[in-house]
Amino acid sequence: MEQRDLPTELHKLLARIDLLAARMQRLQDENRSLRAQVEQLLSERAQLLSKQEQARSRVEAMISRLKSLEQHT
Repeated sequence: MEQRDLPTELHKLLARIDLLAARMQRLQDENRSLRAQVEQLLSERAQLLSKQEQARSRVEAMISRLKSLEQHT
């Protein structure tokens, strides 16, 4: 490599570093967003599981009451 090519190569290298830094920032932002999304989905899942358990308990209670009424008639 000749001495006069050094500034050109340096500029290319700096441009590539800037590109990589921008890409890294985008990936960090995307990662942060995805982590927040996962947290939200896990919270939503926990709420849905809780609601499902409550519904199951109510249905089981209704079935028990119906069986009890059926036995008394």
